[in-house]
Parts: sequence; structure tokens; C-alpha cells
Amino acid sequence: MNLYAIGLALLAVGLVLGMVSVSAEDRLGRFEEKHPDFKKIVPEGAVVEKVDTGFRFTEGPVWNAKEDCLRFSDIPANIIYLWRSGKKSEVFRDPSGHSNGLTYDKQGRLIACEHGNRRVSRTERDGSITVLAERYEGKRLNSPNDVVVKSDGSLYFTDPPYGLKKQKEDKELDFQGVYRISPDGKTLTLLIDDFDRPNGLAFSPDEKTLYIADSSKRRHIRAFDVKEDGTLANGRLFANLHHDDPGVPDGMKVDVEGNVYSTGPGGVWVFNPKGELLGRIVTPEVPANCAWGDADWKSLYTTARTSVYRVKLSIQGIKVP
Repeated sequence: MNLYAIGLALLAVGLVLGMVSVSAEDRLGRFEEKHPDFKKIVPEGAVVEKVDTGFRFTEGPVWNAKEDCLRFSDIPANIIYLWRSGKKSEVFRDPSGHSNGLTYDKQGRLIACEHGNRRVSRTERDGSITVLAERYEGKRLNSPNDVVVKSDGSLYFTDPPYGLKKQKEDKELDFQGVYRISPDGKTLTLLIDDFDRPNGLAFSPDEKTLYIADSSKRRHIRAFDVKEDGTLANGRLFANLHHDDPGVPDGMKVDVEGNVYSTGPGGVWVFNPKGELLGRIVTPEVPANCAWGDADWKSLYTTARTSVYRVKLSIQGIKVP
């Protein structure tokens, strides 16, 4: 049997089994199991699907349940895109301040880490922009990278120097901090200043733990206890992501059972709450950020260089307001 005939036969088998739901060119990536519990997360027959492509460097995905859409940043293009299933992405905001991480606050307003403008902003209902943070003790922030909202309305964000030329020109702060903006938006508090390149961050389901990635040569994730006043304590190593594949720990998300999903070398690394590696979702391009989405909040969207990917999993992620 020649290769063409073999291909037709395999396609027929796939159709019979109900497995061909996306095109062959969109069925990408693979799954590396490191622990038996990985099977509880990745359902049989799961695929990594490319949902859109043709971008310059994608980051910061966030799902909007009310609008049934995904928003994400293309940093060098200076655009925030909006994507809906079955459609090509459309421009939502241009310019975006070279935005990176995105999320929503408790009122459903878009929060953006404006990588280029060196600030954290909020898009109001009328489309106007409110600056939430741009200076600490009179000095300009480095380049806010990722942001997460706590249930009390406070915002936590990281501030590495990636948005600065050569990561040092016009740098006014002599550290790379992790900050908290109070629920009323009036107080900016420096929480941690000993990271080299603080990046993605995510809360545990009970919000008693905050995970923060350090994307420098350290390539690890640290965990912190969240105190009653919102400050952090008891920092400790949660997981190492050293690997020969290209990539560093970057964006993070957590599911309702407390498993941690971090983009990293080669794909998305999945850890249980104890920091044990369960497996990797290997993506075709080096990933940057990830986000939960779709009606059941079980789809993990991943922004990876020129494209956006999706994989449908078995456990629901923590919802964004």
C-alpha cells in the first residue's frame, strides 16, 4: 500500500472513531506524562489546536465569559486583539501601550500591564484609560508584566525590566519588584524586591498562596503565604523548570483543584499543589502565557510567539470575573 493509500486509511479510521474534529495542520503538539495523575487532567484524545496565527509575539490572554471571547496582546505590534471561535482575530485596542499581561477586575473592566508605557491601566466602560500605577516612591516603574486580581479587589503585578532597551536604559528603580494595588486603587505597596525577573503570577484556589515565576537563570517558581493584610510571607521554592528545550517560566494559571500550569521550556508544565511535576503540554512554538476559557472554563489557551493554541482539559480552571 502506498503512502497516499495509508493516509486515506488512517483518515477513515479517525472519522469512524470520531477523532477528526480539527484539521491535521491544526492538530499539533503532544503530551508528556511524568506522573499518573496527568491522565486526570488531559482527557484521552486531547489535541493541541491552533486557533489563530500570523502575529509577532503574543502574550497575556484572558477570557471574557460575557462576551464569549479571548483578548490577548501582541507586544511588538502594540495591539490588543479580540478572538471569537471560528473567526479571525480583530483589533480591540491600538495602540495598546505595548501591553503584556491582561485580566479583568471585579467589575469586568480590562486591566493591562502596559509594557511600553511602564504602567498598569484600566479600560473604563466608555473606553477611556485610567492609570492605576506608574511610579513607586516617585520613580517610574520598570515595565509591568503580569497582573492578577484577588477576590477583595486588590491587584498584584510583577515589574521586570523587559520593556526597557537592553533591559536597563532609563531604569529608575534598582530592583525588580512585585506590587499590590489596594482595592480602592489608592495605595501601591512593594511586596517583594529580591526577584531577578519576576514574571507570571497566580493565586491558589483559596487565595492563601501566591505563586510567582522568576524567568531569569533561576528558572523557578516561588510560593508565598498571603497574609490577612494582603502582604506576602514565607517565600519558598515551589518548582524548578530547568530544561534543554527553549523557554523560561512565564505565565501561570491554577485549576480548581490547585494544580499549577506554567508556561516554560517546550510547553506548559503542570504541577500538583505539592510542586510535583505531573507532565508537560508540549506546544509547537515556545509559549509565553496561558488562560482558562470557553463556557466550561476547561480549555487552556496558550499564547506562543506567532500563534494562539487551545487544549481542552478535564478539570475546570479558576474563573476570571
